[in-house]
Amino acid sequence: MDKQQVEERIVEVLKTVYDPEIPANIYDLGLIYRVDYNEEDGSLDIDMTLTAPGCPLADFIMEDVRQKVLCVEGVKTAQVNLVFEPEWTQDMMSDEAKMDLGFM
Repeated sequence: MDKQQVEERIVEVLKTVYDPEIPANIYDLGLIYRVDYNEEDGSLDIDMTLTAPGCPLADFIMEDVRQKVLCVEGVKTAQVNLVFEPEWTQDMMSDEAKMDLGFM
């Protein structure tokens, strides 16, 4: 697979990760800020946030992300970084997530 195909597959996989308290995936919620895949060494660096800084499920969600992206062909290592800048707002959600959650 070329870099674009790997990155598309990474996004597909990220859409299978859910915050157990919210019935929408983390990608459509806008919680993924950066996906940086290095084709040369297979490393993946992801910046993500949470809907609330004190989320008790942060470790669970981050490990779920890491484990799932490591299953993508071409990804050899994955680093998931928890960031809080910029602060997450509902405006970052996709229209699909807004509809799923009744905001539209």
